[in-house]
Amino acid sequence: MTAPTLSPSFGAHDLDTSGHPAKSTLEQWLFYLFLGLLVWLPIPLGSHRAWAWGLMEIWVFGLTAGWMLYALRNSAFAVLKPYGPLLAIFAAAQVWVFFQQVPLPMGLLESLAPSVAEHYRQSAPTQIWATLSFDANQTRIALTKGLAYCCLLLLVLALVNSGKRLRALMIAVVVAGTVQAFYGALLALSGAQTTWVLDLPNSSIATGGFRYKNHFGNFLVLCLCLGIGLLIANLRGDNGGKFKERLKRILEMLLGGKAVLRLCLAMMVIGLVLSHSRMANTAFFASLSIAGGLGLLLIRNKSRSLTILLASLMIIDLMIVGSWFGVDRLRQEIAETSFSQETRDEVNQYGLALIEQHPVTGTGAGSFYSSFPSVKGPGINAFYDLAHNDYLQFAIEFGLPATLLLGFAILWSLYHAFMALRTRRDNLMQGLAFATFMGIVAELIMLTTDFHLQAPATAMYFLMILALAWKARYMKVERKRSGRSSRVGQ
Repeated sequence: MTAPTLSPSFGAHDLDTSGHPAKSTLEQWLFYLFLGLLVWLPIPLGSHRAWAWGLMEIWVFGLTAGWMLYALRNSAFAVLKPYGPLLAIFAAAQVWVFFQQVPLPMGLLESLAPSVAEHYRQSAPTQIWATLSFDANQTRIALTKGLAYCCLLLLVLALVNSGKRLRALMIAVVVAGTVQAFYGALLALSGAQTTWVLDLPNSSIATGGFRYKNHFGNFLVLCLCLGIGLLIANLRGDNGGKFKERLKRILEMLLGGKAVLRLCLAMMVIGLVLSHSRMANTAFFASLSIAGGLGLLLIRNKSRSLTILLASLMIIDLMIVGSWFGVDRLRQEIAETSFSQETRDEVNQYGLALIEQHPVTGTGAGSFYSSFPSVKGPGINAFYDLAHNDYLQFAIEFGLPATLLLGFAILWSLYHAFMALRTRRDNLMQGLAFATFMGIVAELIMLTTDFHLQAPATAMYFLMILALAWKARYMKVERKRSGRSSRVGQ
């Protein structure tokens, strides 16, 4: 099979997963606008401000409404059939959040959640209606965000319906990550006291368009995963031929036509190291090692180029680029980290009390900052509006059943990425399976120490990777044979 090129070309002759031409101009423009959204999300402070996520919600809801109009006119809903379970789980989570902010009679509330009813009896004895959420306003905000996240899932599953569009999406993510890494590194190394945009305080730690280094590091890790997947998708078989020919192909892979992509990945690694995000750096290299090992074991018909590529990612990016831009300092920071110097472990300990008090119903999505002070004990002087552990925060706010349901969706997506890595033969699908497996593993590691899913940009990119894991398992791709495109499942 001829190696795919980096330059995407997509349009009216793309094929959807049912094999029919996607000729709608509306649907094409929806895809272009969706790519624009992916590039935009990290720019306005990671969309982690009310005005920024409000714009994001308008953008996503508008795209979804446009696709619904297209689907109704063209009977295109069948394209979502293989991905129904994933959409249903996240939709069910939003139904639960909606229920959390609905006022209920105190009698019914006492039956459903006695601990919550007791809280209201103590704080407002005369109240006759109350919500499961301790902060209904914040839960309504979380509901709107959650609906936008569900719409993003739908858009990924509906619009990315051909190999050309998938490649275009991966390139857009690489572009977004490279721009963020370049801006973050340039600003960190400039010595400027304030940022060049919005005039915010600046330091030698890279944060890009974000304000929090760990969110910036998380974002770059997810972009790196898809960038590495794109590199794997562009590999050509090199198991045959003379030694000179094989050497030529290997050098071409590392320094030739794919040099731009390799430089983009190197730039993102530089930004990741300069972020000084300990867990993001740890998660990146740990997930790369895990996914790389599995890839070498599971990928069918793997070429020598794949082995060389995975080795070069570790050697070039870690040993050479890292040594120039401070990986030794980062390693020292990780080694010197002491739980006694931080209070995150104490936040986790006190947060468990909230789970014990409200294990089923939770305290309401978005209510951590208002519910945590009720259990905060000595040793914590800082104000925590968010738990530095998304597992803990989701369990506190959503309750254990809803949290376990969402966790199941993540693990199910990881399973699909694993199975795709094991069974798909197409280079593009193998690259996508590798990228999504690596991305999910990395995110599962990073969520243990921070609140990455509370920032819309990183949350949406992670949800996109979950959707792409299902795509890696089920999406058919086209191959050109004798001037015609034919659909293949593997």
